[in-house]
Amino acid sequence: MKKGYRELLDEANAEIEVVSPEEAAGLLDDEDTIFVDLRDPREVERDGRIPGAKHVTRGMLEFWIDPESPYHKPFFASGKSFVFFCAGGWRSALATKTAQDMGLSPVKHILGGYTAWKAAGLPVEPGGKKK
Repeated sequence: MKKGYRELLDEANAEIEVVSPEEAAGLLDDEDTIFVDLRDPREVERDGRIPGAKHVTRGMLEFWIDPESPYHKPFFASGKSFVFFCAGGWRSALATKTAQDMGLSPVKHILGGYTAWKAAGLPVEPGGKKK
């Protein structure tokens, strides 16, 4: 193996902007910031969500960002800022690096992810299936 996940994470974190849950919470009501939840749908249903966050499964991220893709989501072309998060900050670090490499800007991720967000007592909505 040429690179393990730890090396990939170290490289990503050296090149991206990382914010604490508290810093991210200060952006929650900012109309020019979109929170992007990269967790699996089962995680969201089980553990809840950050209010107003867009749910993007990690496996579709590149396709949703790229305007040339048939799966493109217009909110990624909005010119807004993006705050990515997953459960613990690993997937979101790699996704933030990928999004940045694709030209999405500005983009950052939450250190410690949703787990750190909840532990800090920041706002959450219950999970359950989306209607």
